[in-house]
Formats: sequence, C-alpha cells, structure tokens
Amino acid sequence: MSDYDVFHADCPARTTLDLIADTWSVVVVFGLGRGPRRYSDLRDQIGGISNKMLTQTLRKLERGNLVERRTLATAPAGVEYRLTRLGESLLEPVSVLARWAEEHADELGDD
Repeated sequence: MSDYDVFHADCPARTTLDLIADTWSVVVVFGLGRGPRRYSDLRDQIGGISNKMLTQTLRKLERGNLVERRTLATAPAGVEYRLTRLGESLLEPVSVLARWAEEHADELGDD
C-alpha cells in the first residue's frame, strides 16, 4: 500500500495524474501500445491532433519516463517513439479507460 493520498494538496501522485490524465496523453500511450511508431505514423493514426500538440505530448511523456525517443539511422533521418517499461505498465489502465470511453460515448452528455 502506498503512503500517497491524492486528496492531499501536496501529494506527488497528483503530479503523476497531471502527466497522464489528459486526452492526448491517454491517446498517445494507447497508440504506442501497438508498438514503436514514427512521428508521422503516430500523427496520422491520431485524428485531430496538431503537430504542436503531438510534439508537446510526446515531450511531456518523455520527461515523465513513459515514452522513449530513438533516432533512426535512415535517410532522411527519422525518429521513433516507444513506450518505456514504465509506459508499458500504464498501458493496461489506459486501455481500459479508452475502451470504456468507446463503449459509453453515446451515454455521456456532450456539453
């Protein structure tokens, strides 16, 4: 059992929730759950995300040690993103949340 309590204002777990509890972070982690992706492949897979937002989300997830960026030795040079072990451990709860959202989208208010 953890000594953290998300109800406390200074709880470090809140920082963790802030890292992963937004739409784009969940979608990016879910997308990378299918394996490593090049930036352009990930952008094409995720409808509606801008280049700026994808870049910001990937950088945030990198800083949180959930995603790893690897430079590819290709011409032209490219990069690939993959989940770290920590990111992989997040995949199951994110997948459950994503599937729940898909199953209940019609029941939720659209305000």
